[in-house]
Amino acid sequence: MKKITLFLLVFLLLNSQAFANTECFIIQENDRVLKRTGNCTKRHSPCSTFKIAISLMGYNEGLLADETHPEWPFKPGYVDWLEIWQQPHNPTYWMKHSCVWYSQVITKKLGLEKFKSYVAKFSYGNQDISGDKGKDNGLTDCWLSSSLQISGIEQVAFLQKLIAGSLPVSPESHKMTKNILFVEELPNGWNLYGKTGNGYLLHQNGSRNKDRRIGWFIGWVEKGDRKIVFAHYIEDHQKVDSPAGKRAKKMAKEKLLEVIEAEDN
Repeated sequence: MKKITLFLLVFLLLNSQAFANTECFIIQENDRVLKRTGNCTKRHSPCSTFKIAISLMGYNEGLLADETHPEWPFKPGYVDWLEIWQQPHNPTYWMKHSCVWYSQVITKKLGLEKFKSYVAKFSYGNQDISGDKGKDNGLTDCWLSSSLQISGIEQVAFLQKLIAGSLPVSPESHKMTKNILFVEELPNGWNLYGKTGNGYLLHQNGSRNKDRRIGWFIGWVEKGDRKIVFAHYIEDHQKVDSPAGKRAKKMAKEKLLEVIEAEDN
């Protein structure tokens, strides 16, 4: 009987490692932490959650106009990992489809000095925009499983500044960025805003470990004057084919619904 029990424990352990392991979940309203699990102080690549910061930069510099302008065409040579990216994109579609090349057009238009200045003024994570080792691609790739890193706690602090309108950009930049982050309506009058991120863990030499995905879902829920911010980070311990960001979003929504239901009661 003991051997069978031990076998079952080992089997469950090995199989559970094939799926995403929650590394950080934090949900906070102002200074009140409603729930926190895992290591939320360790930094990881922000992946596409960094589009929130890029959006603020783009609107503040006048590169972006509103939710639907500018619309830029897809061009040969742009990142085309997903078929849906191979079409014109505007700010709303950029955020919805998590289109990498649209981000890179914005950062190239900003230029390295302005980009570096914004990352510093935002106090964004480790502020390392050097990019991949030896590739001089920080302006276009530093947030894509590369040098730029941020923790769950830092994600929450950044989002709190966004919803408070206290980041060093114009009020319109805050407003437009929040508008394109709307995801859906939740039960009992809550609205969900957020952004996923997908990437990979890094090897010791800085290269991407394509067998170890990481995923983020960060954002906030609001109802009336209440705004509750959250950050959810997961990473895989074995190869999983599905994007980790989608899985992080699904798991985070379940946790969020539990928390806001308790808050409503």
